[in-house]
Amino acid sequence: MSVSDPSETPPAVRRVRVANIANLLTAFRLVLVPVFLLVLFAGDGHETASRITAFVIFATAVITDHWDGYLARRYDLVTEFGKLADPIADKMLIGAALIGLSMLGDLPWWLTGIILFREIGVTVLRLAVIRHGVIPASRGGKLKTLVQAVAIGLFILPLTEPWHSAAWMVMWAALALTVLTGLDYAVSAVRGARARSAAR
Repeated sequence: MSVSDPSETPPAVRRVRVANIANLLTAFRLVLVPVFLLVLFAGDGHETASRITAFVIFATAVITDHWDGYLARRYDLVTEFGKLADPIADKMLIGAALIGLSMLGDLPWWLTGIILFREIGVTVLRLAVIRHGVIPASRGGKLKTLVQAVAIGLFILPLTEPWHSAAWMVMWAALALTVLTGLDYAVSAVRGARARSAAR
């Protein structure tokens, strides 16, 4: 039987600071949400300059979503806080934009309601199982977020035909992905709960 050398010490577990660049970008995205709404509702809510500025702010927030994830993976800055806060920041941005557009009459409330119901439902699922680990965003969920962002961005812009019709096509695709990925998260959560029950 071999005896381990007492002078050998196990490698230290690397602790990632919560206050890192990836999480700061996530926080920055949260700060941009109220700024975006203020600009979106400037004037009567349909002024060309304000809508273009609101689009730039919205696009900036969406871009930070890409970069915070990239930096977290590239430089090993992944934290449990980031895994939870990142999708919540996405939902706040998307939710604020959808509600704002519906209040301005650019999107029907039923569409906003379906998307928000899915987003809130998935967030509740994440919180319900957080003690067992954070549910990371799936590839389908990431695609859904991207298509939603493109669709909403098009509706923020002061578009005329035929671009407005094209925006609706993208929005229908976003709605379909929203529903399908929501069902996928729900099924995964149920299967996970059953697996944990069987393991007890």
